[in-house]
Amino acid sequence: MIDALIFDSGVGGLSVSEEIRRRMPDCSLGYLCDNAALPYGTKRDDWLIARIVAVCVNACELARPRVLVIACNTASTLALEALRANLSIPVIGTVPAIKPAAEASRSRTIGLLATGATVHRPYLNRLITDHAPDCRVVRVAADALVTQAESHLAGKSVDVRALQLAVAPLKAAADLDVVVLGCTHFPLLRGLLEPLMPDVRWIDSGVAIARRLNQVLTDAQSVFAPQGEASGAPSWATAPWVESLAPILRRFGYSPPLSLEIASPAVASHVS
Repeated sequence: MIDALIFDSGVGGLSVSEEIRRRMPDCSLGYLCDNAALPYGTKRDDWLIARIVAVCVNACELARPRVLVIACNTASTLALEALRANLSIPVIGTVPAIKPAAEASRSRTIGLLATGATVHRPYLNRLITDHAPDCRVVRVAADALVTQAESHLAGKSVDVRALQLAVAPLKAAADLDVVVLGCTHFPLLRGLLEPLMPDVRWIDSGVAIARRLNQVLTDAQSVFAPQGEASGAPSWATAPWVESLAPILRRFGYSPPLSLEIASPAVASHVS
């Protein structure tokens, strides 16, 4: 048994893992990535919901976590309700940090970098209505940054032009003073993005997720399981053979990924 299993389509959830370890160093973690289906933003909603549920339910049977953390905005906006219906443990989702961005903005103009799937979801409209009704939110679909983040962690060169194109609409927006990184992959590129817009504040959801996990575990009177050696934290992947994956996970304190099999043929591969 572990305290929390962190799930993402790829390695973006490792940005959340860092925040959790920073806040709760004794919390025992596992990591799960559905990298065989990456990127999620190009897939059909109904297929994705079934896929996410199958992957997470299978992994939870193996890892036996106290809490499942969905460190993926797309998965959270799509499948959170279905996951909670299929699991008996608490499930924590991830949403773009619109509320803290609105609290931080003085100009009332906020930028949002996210995947196309997140940018166009009704859920985002509700977040803005509830937490930033007086703000202008400049939404930018920056799906290309997902692959750039994966490449960056793998030690490959980043396409600076792709980063420049992503922030160009934000730089063109007058008075913008806060940018929300609305995909868990994007904080992994923060050191490269910030110099492109040095006068704005960059906000992501990592701290809020770590705080929420701490609250859930405390409320459940969970006793943190001993972490042991950092390199021994378990991990699973649907495509564990990807050469760069094990070294990346090792850098974040996880053991090489075990293979996760998907039982349902209907979601074992992408159907157009």
